Amino acid sequence: MSDFQGTTICAVKRNGLTAIAGDGQVTMGERVVFKGNAKKVQRIFSDKVVIGFAGTVSDAFALSEKFEEMLQKYSGNLVRAAVELADLWRKDNARRLDAMLIAADKDNLLVISGTGEVIEPETGVCAIGSGGSYALSAARALYDHTEMSAEEIVINAMKIASDICVYTNNNLTIELV
Repeated sequence: MSDFQGTTICAVKRNGLTAIAGDGQVTMGERVVFKGNAKKVQRIFSDKVVIGFAGTVSDAFALSEKFEEMLQKYSGNLVRAAVELADLWRKDNARRLDAMLIAADKDNLLVISGTGEVIEPETGVCAIGSGGSYALSAARALYDHTEMSAEEIVINAMKIASDICVYTNNNLTIELV
């Protein structure tokens, strides 16, 4: 059986608010849309942190769970939890996960990979997943050339990505933090 994957997550931080949007498509292999209404954006840590995940389903869930464990361990300190999670791969040679997360709290926005990288986007705009490049390009253009809110930007960027990427649909889950 083929891996289940294919998704797009986009996040924008603007005017003290971060919006994260994810599409609902789960693809089996390269030809079959297995599910169209998956929820890949969720609130964790007493609703103080929002994450969106992309990659193979099992690895995305494993990365999300490991990250949530670190958030618990470090009392919700998003940056410390992300760095300590990345440190697991450097010290313990943990199994590499074919997944990525976007994580945000009221102050921070990070991209966390299943291979041990933690990146803070320099512009407050980021995207991951199969349609991530499309969503990122659209979000950056909207961010730079409009006064749209963070939520409006992610909605429009995801719409553009879903029009271009066969692994992205327009059944969105959006969370604000």
